[in-house]
Amino acid sequence: MKIGIASDHIGFELKNMIYEFVKSKGHECDDLGVYTQDPVDYPDIALKLAVEVAEGKHERGILICGTGIGMAIVANKVPSIRAALIYDIYSAERAMKSNNAQIVTLGAQIIGIEAAKMLIDAWLKAEFAGGRSTPKVEKINRIDAQFRKSK
Repeated sequence: MKIGIASDHIGFELKNMIYEFVKSKGHECDDLGVYTQDPVDYPDIALKLAVEVAEGKHERGILICGTGIGMAIVANKVPSIRAALIYDIYSAERAMKSNNAQIVTLGAQIIGIEAAKMLIDAWLKAEFAGGRSTPKVEKINRIDAQFRKSK
């Protein structure tokens, strides 16, 4: 699977460790930055990755900032993107199984590396379950399309 990963300066160290972890699991992983701990604005980073996922350059994406909240908010502004903040195994699995979330976000200030690895591993192994989740995801897609047309 082709995974894009990016972080702001706060998530820089965790991003580098998760990047290596994802590669060690046999996935192709593209590091979209940042490459230093110089301060940056997380919306710029989240937008770049979310657009690339929406365009099909990556099958999935991982975003890391201080809490993961800001990155999720920004990524969800990009049409067709479903981004979820994950914080335990259940949320990581359900992000994909129930919501077909192509992007997950992590908070570097609230999660350690071993926990982050477990969450990313659970999300990468999960597949969209379909079934009763399908009409809900389709409804999300219709809402997204409706608001794209109204602009």
